Amino acid sequence: MTIFTGVGVALVTVRDARDTPHPGATGDLAARLAARGMRAVLACGTTGEAGQLTDEQRAEIVTAVRAAVPREVPVIAGTGAASTARAAELTSAAAAAGADAVLAWPPPDCPDLTGYYAAVGAAAAGLPVLAYHVPWVSAPGVPVDALADLPVAGIKDSSGDPDRLLAEVAHYAGATYVGSSALLALAGPLGATGAILAIANLVPELCAAAFGGSAEAQLELVDVHLAVRAGGPPVIRHMLAAAPLRPLIGGVATAQLQK
Repeated sequence: MTIFTGVGVALVTVRDARDTPHPGATGDLAARLAARGMRAVLACGTTGEAGQLTDEQRAEIVTAVRAAVPREVPVIAGTGAASTARAAELTSAAAAAGADAVLAWPPPDCPDLTGYYAAVGAAAAGLPVLAYHVPWVSAPGVPVDALADLPVAGIKDSSGDPDRLLAEVAHYAGATYVGSSALLALAGPLGATGAILAIANLVPELCAAAFGGSAEAQLELVDVHLAVRAGGPPVIRHMLAAAPLRPLIGGVATAQLQK
């Protein structure tokens, strides 16, 4: 099952002047990015700082994003957790909130990846599940040689490792979504299914062009890529708040976004 092809955004969670997550403004940002060509939206992922959200806030954000973007744009909810039980709980809640698919990193040093993803899949109640290789969150992550045996529709690989990307595209039959904006001009021409990117909050058209094989676009992304890699979601919020990008976040107060 292919959830989408092309470039999707790993959505930042917009916060208001009181540093409170703002579901409506987050949905508005998602809608504007979908209008600029994003083929999917990941809500409450690592870029969305899901670990700082309550369960109620997660559900509100997923619901708001699903209501804001066109039906043909799938909304993927981040549901990775440090235990199987918690991941299943988050997955069930995301499905109830309107998610079309889920993305789950495994617990660190997970002894049974197949069992973990089977439990997530059961909680997803028929929604597709993507594995998530993000080793700085859940080391050692998801080995390429384990993918074929996992009950998942595909993998998001945020390692930034070109050797691993080559192995996934060449040897894994499921969908491969690159999570590193450093590898777009390699991933797209090689035949990766798509990309799910933090910097797509800022420069979605350039991301799509680079994934389409434009070396020029890939080079134009370098400064944004490096800034976001160094500073994470707070840098994205700061850059969104700065002209000429401020229209993306509508009337939300920008003072807190610059922190």
